[in-house]
Amino acid sequence: SVDEIAPRADLANMAILVSFTAPIALSLCASSSWEALPSRAGPRPTVQVHNLWDQRVPYHEALAWQRRLLSERVASLRSGAAPAGDSLLLLQHPPVLTLGTASTLDNVRSDAPPFELVRTERGGEVTYHGPGQLVLYPILNLRAYRQDVHWYMRALEEVAIRTVRSVGLPAGRVEGLTGVWVDRRGGGSGGDGLTGVGEASPAKICAIGVKLSRWVTMHGLALNVETDLRDFEHIVPCGIADRPVTSMQREMERRGDERDRLECTSIRRGAAAAQAAAEPTPSMATVQALLLRHFAEVFDAELVPATAPIVTAHGLGGFESAPRPSADAELQALPHV
Repeated sequence: SVDEIAPRADLANMAILVSFTAPIALSLCASSSWEALPSRAGPRPTVQVHNLWDQRVPYHEALAWQRRLLSERVASLRSGAAPAGDSLLLLQHPPVLTLGTASTLDNVRSDAPPFELVRTERGGEVTYHGPGQLVLYPILNLRAYRQDVHWYMRALEEVAIRTVRSVGLPAGRVEGLTGVWVDRRGGGSGGDGLTGVGEASPAKICAIGVKLSRWVTMHGLALNVETDLRDFEHIVPCGIADRPVTSMQREMERRGDERDRLECTSIRRGAAAAQAAAEPTPSMATVQALLLRHFAEVFDAELVPATAPIVTAHGLGGFESAPRPSADAELQALPHV
């Protein structure tokens, strides 16, 4: 099962800027802004999945891991050797703040933030990684998919959009901005306490930042599942000061708040009341399985468990981990989006 799965020449080596300062439209864009891959004439590409979703991998170690995988693939391309296969890293991080290539400290609110600050080679502004956030790092040779960086960014968004929609949350894109957003029109309790922006604003639930070298990718997406949103107070996330950050857990709680409000005002009755039954927040185990399922769909790839051992500074394995529950029962109860 999925739960067991551990151009032009001047574009060949690039970091992609993923934050813009254009005004944000209040409505979410349709997912038609992403174009599916055409049907393949041959077999689907195989992607080895290092599934550490329940482990907190130090950021420096994950970054070194990505760089090694990337350099191996780029070296093969330069030498004309048989290309190494694609890889996918799925994990969490201990709390850390990361800066993109062009980031300044202007969007770090704290003079002495409580978390380590790391500059990376990805595009975009400052962001936060921490427990309760699923981070997906694809190391892909886009020659097997589509050599189009904008398509790749939209494809990563599509993976997150489908994942969030699979649990019933209205996710989509905001014109002029990279990432995935949740439409909050329809109520819920007051402001989120992070930015002072009203709850009707689209709230960012997934950040995306990538680097490409010779059409091989690194970095990726960070999806807030049950992240402690207070940790974002130390920064202006992705340099966007006037829109809140949210998580799947927070949005499910908001739906419960709205359900309670409607029931208290007797707006819902009869059959409609049955639809207002409590909706449990999906577990991290369920969300990681959905994320992998939708990655396989969007990239039309076959995901297989990685067999190579994971060697870290702490030895073999050696990461902080939590109990790994099965997601099978929760997945069966969710619609296939």
